[in-house]
Amino acid sequence: MLFPLRAELDQTRGRRQTTPVCWRNPRNFGAELNNRLIFRGARINMIKRPLIIGAALVATAALMAAEASAQDPSTRFGQWKMDSDAPPPAINIMTYAPMGDGGMSITVAATNSQGQDSEWGYDTMFDGEFRSVWGQDNAETAVEWVNASTTRISNSRNGRVTQVIINVLSEDGNTIENDYIRMDENGKITGVGHATYRRIQ
Repeated sequence: MLFPLRAELDQTRGRRQTTPVCWRNPRNFGAELNNRLIFRGARINMIKRPLIIGAALVATAALMAAEASAQDPSTRFGQWKMDSDAPPPAINIMTYAPMGDGGMSITVAATNSQGQDSEWGYDTMFDGEFRSVWGQDNAETAVEWVNASTTRISNSRNGRVTQVIINVLSEDGNTIENDYIRMDENGKITGVGHATYRRIQ
């Protein structure tokens, strides 16, 4: 009794035979067939794998592009006033303004309960790079996107990060919630605070 030809298998292995060879021994049929199926499956996987990887790369690039377009600093541009129970003249106003190509300039103007004014600020490109803070000595700040509505702000003094702020913009674009995380020289959290800013312009 003759069994299926091995010409196709030999062909794919680079050993094309002019005379087809048959499985003449039924006892070897199972093993031969199993090897044939495994080989063909591996061949199919070798063909499909680049297609799958290519599709994954395209999908990843599309996702990154969508996230990049969603991370729009202009949604924060304007003036924001911090909620406070402190009596006048205490006030804290944060101003976000466009800077360069996709960057933002931040200015914080505050007056305490004794009527003392202070003002400081910095620029960022949302790239995680530390940049100098004007109005504060030996201070630098780095800002990076977490997602379309959230940024992480790292504040450094004398070369050490002392505070991280998680800045979240509301869905309607009119409220910013800041969570302040203070840390010691070992990176251990020493305190947590919160402030709410509401858009006034």
